[in-house]
Amino acid sequence: MPFWEKMLSNEVLVSAVAGWTVAQVLKTLIEFALNKNFSAERLVGSGGMPSSHSATVCALTTSAGIRYGVESFEFAICFILASVVMYDAIGVRQETGKQAKLLNLIMEQDLFHLDNEHFQKKLKELVGHTPLQVLAGAILGILVALLVSTKYF
Repeated sequence: MPFWEKMLSNEVLVSAVAGWTVAQVLKTLIEFALNKNFSAERLVGSGGMPSSHSATVCALTTSAGIRYGVESFEFAICFILASVVMYDAIGVRQETGKQAKLLNLIMEQDLFHLDNEHFQKKLKELVGHTPLQVLAGAILGILVALLVSTKYF
């Protein structure tokens, strides 16, 4: 069986990639609808609604549960990974975005007269997620995995 055929027959992998892809496309469409401005960066960027990280790991976990059973080590690994990723998206990454926003505001005031080229670039502010964005991503990932699994069974 050729390499790509093998890859595409792996429903766990297909679910995870499809979850990420659908979330990124939705994120881009939502951003366009709200701001009337297309941003190609949203197709691959982090942050925003829905969380593509949550969609990916929840699709992975759901698909592993369907394929191998919830008592399997595959499901256990995916479940722990999903928990860590979603906790991190709400906690650490969201706080990082808040700090970047504050630092960007300080830098705009030019209080410190920092002319170094490292200080000329704005920090990325959209890196984390609200709990609602993570929940939306999780639900999306589960739905994508259920849709992908029906194709295989």
